[in-house]
Amino acid sequence: MQNVFFFGNGQADGSAQMKDILGGKGANLHEMTRLGIPVPPGFTISSQLCIQYLSDRKLPEHLCTEVSEAMRKLEEVAGRRFGDTEDPLLVSVRSGAKFSMPGMMNTVLNLGLNDATVEALAKHTDNPTFAYDSYRRFAQMYAEVVMDVQSENGVNPIDEAIEDLKRQRRVKREIDLDAADLKTLAHTIKGIAEEKTGTPFPDDPWDQLWHSIEAVFGSWHTKRAVDYRRINGIPDDLGTAVNVMTMVYGNMGEDSATGVLFTRDPATGEKELFGEYLVNAQGEDVVAGIRTPEPISAMAEAFPDIHKKLVDTCDALERHYRDIQDMEFTVERGTLYLLQTRAAKRTAQAAIRVAVDMVGESLITEREAVNRVDPYQLDQLLHPTIDPAASVELLSTGLPASPGAAMGQAVFDADTAVERAGNGDGPVVLVRRETNPDDFHGMVVAAAILTERGGMTSHAAVVARGMGKSCVSGCKEIHVNEAEHLFTVDDGPEIHEGDWLTIDGSSGRVL
Repeated sequence: MQNVFFFGNGQADGSAQMKDILGGKGANLHEMTRLGIPVPPGFTISSQLCIQYLSDRKLPEHLCTEVSEAMRKLEEVAGRRFGDTEDPLLVSVRSGAKFSMPGMMNTVLNLGLNDATVEALAKHTDNPTFAYDSYRRFAQMYAEVVMDVQSENGVNPIDEAIEDLKRQRRVKREIDLDAADLKTLAHTIKGIAEEKTGTPFPDDPWDQLWHSIEAVFGSWHTKRAVDYRRINGIPDDLGTAVNVMTMVYGNMGEDSATGVLFTRDPATGEKELFGEYLVNAQGEDVVAGIRTPEPISAMAEAFPDIHKKLVDTCDALERHYRDIQDMEFTVERGTLYLLQTRAAKRTAQAAIRVAVDMVGESLITEREAVNRVDPYQLDQLLHPTIDPAASVELLSTGLPASPGAAMGQAVFDADTAVERAGNGDGPVVLVRRETNPDDFHGMVVAAAILTERGGMTSHAAVVARGMGKSCVSGCKEIHVNEAEHLFTVDDGPEIHEGDWLTIDGSSGRVL
């Protein structure tokens, strides 16, 4: 039985109809490849092996042969060799279940880097800063995802090391560090991982790959993934596929970028491109909310050719899938690549408008339109709003990431949100610098979510919209101190845990 399915150069072993085996992400990567849409080549490991791995706690022996053969094909198509010390092939390792579970399972990017291959990457691209930025990213992601380096008392030792170096160099962003600093940071992170786990950081790219595949399979059983499936009625016995793809780089300079794009506005359903992008960045920067991105409309001026290709791609994918799509893309030195597409999470208002509009556009039938709107989702249309005549005290304004209004007591971590909600202490507003998948259980019980960083396509925004929760993201005037359980406001008061807030996700106001 085939367990590894290759895609690349316009050819694909799978298709959109194979979600039971390839998962949603993998099936759509194979389908886009068949459609001629530019997708980095790669291969998908069947989700059916996930449940077997979780039972046996080891990868089956036959998988080694199949993955090795798929990697040889990938090397031929990419023109580079995995682990090569002259022109190395790097890959991403990503999850992909049958039903979309955004951000709930593990991802490892820039896999294949070590002290030798990073020097080769720097020399081959003539861009040491890019190479060592990728090395730092890989070391951090591998340490946290595969080696399970955890925060202690709310403090992440890797984040602290990064912030310390930025303070020393008096810069605000990682991309403002030079190649020497990033090299130092990568080795510091590897040292932290070894110190915290007692296990050496692996240098062999094949060891990195096998451990990352196991980490993705294992993430099917993480608390956040189990919670998400329970909330969304997804069976526990499906497992996740693993997608291994050639890395393409949005962090190669000012002619490179990464972004998230919806073919229509997922909050209102309006037929216009909706999304955000960052120049000189990788995809995790957008969804994690580490930097506040630019609206996709700005690409029309900054990257006019890429913007036109995105418009054409959106139109082609909507006509093919006959539904609003949520896509991730990367621009590497002026070349566009699609990294995934899936049916978009949307508000009830958007679901109704999109369904009606697509009937008018002859994309779907009236019966399909009715079936597209979840009856439970209609409850979102009855969400509270702020009385326009009310006298309010405005603390700050951020991005209106998910509509509706809610109030509650400020809490600064997911566990406290669950504890207060469970004790019947009243509604809570989860306040974070930026959310990540480990915050999901706190987001479930919170009345609303507020983040200092991130945009309209950040983790907080996407998950909140899917749950019908009010959310304001990218609130730049607030400064969250998670360790002290408070935030300050420019020219305003300090807000402590237990203080009451009102979140207006329709306007972006924090009251």
